[in-house]
This record gives sequence, C-alpha cells and structure tokens, in this order.
Amino acid sequence: MAHYAFLDEHYIVTEVIVGKDESNFDWEKHYGDFRGQLCKRTSYNTIGGVHNGGGTPFRKNYAGIGYSYDPDRDAFIPPKPYPSWVLDEMTCLWSAPTAMPDDGKRYNWDEATTSWVEFVMPE
Repeated sequence: MAHYAFLDEHYIVTEVIVGKDESNFDWEKHYGDFRGQLCKRTSYNTIGGVHNGGGTPFRKNYAGIGYSYDPDRDAFIPPKPYPSWVLDEMTCLWSAPTAMPDDGKRYNWDEATTSWVEFVMPE
C-alpha cells in the first residue's frame, strides 16, 4: 500500500489517497493524469526526515491536506503554525524561535510575546 498526495497549482496538498505501490509503473503520473493534478507519493512512516520503521525516509514528512510541497527540497512541509516560527531545513518542520522549557510542566506558545507560557488548568 502506498499513499499519494494531490497538489493544486500552488503546490498545496488538496487530498491524500491510498493507492498502489510503485514498482515498474509510474503511479504518480497515472493518478495525476487521471485527476488532472500533480501527484506525489508520500510516506505514512516518515516524519522530520526519519522513517519510523527504520526504512528509507521519503519526502521529509507524510503529506496532509494544507501541507505544501517544495520541489527544490522534494519535501512536504506542514503549514506554519505561528509567524515567528522558523523552518528547520533538515527536517522541514517548524520550530519555535526559543526552545520549550524542559522542566516537566506543560506549555503553550504565546505569539504576542514570542515565548512559552505555562499551561495551568483552571480550577
């Protein structure tokens, strides 16, 4: 089983489907021609450039609706969560400009202050 992402004219993922594994046939072209959209295979087991099953990573990240495809990097990139976050070139994932504290507490990102704010459950 393989997964394929359909892209609009701006390289934004509009749909992801389950399809045939590639072997001696170009399924990307087949599905793309059938739908009239650019189609790229995506790996369900790849995130941040690492294959979670120990296999070869594929296109940096599993595609999701709203992700963008960067043909220069041959990578799927998730939507940017906050304006201040920066793209990690190795993983093609977004990172906060400052690391989240590692003290066992829960934090939320506050874009107004560009900092991590401790999450406190209301009583």
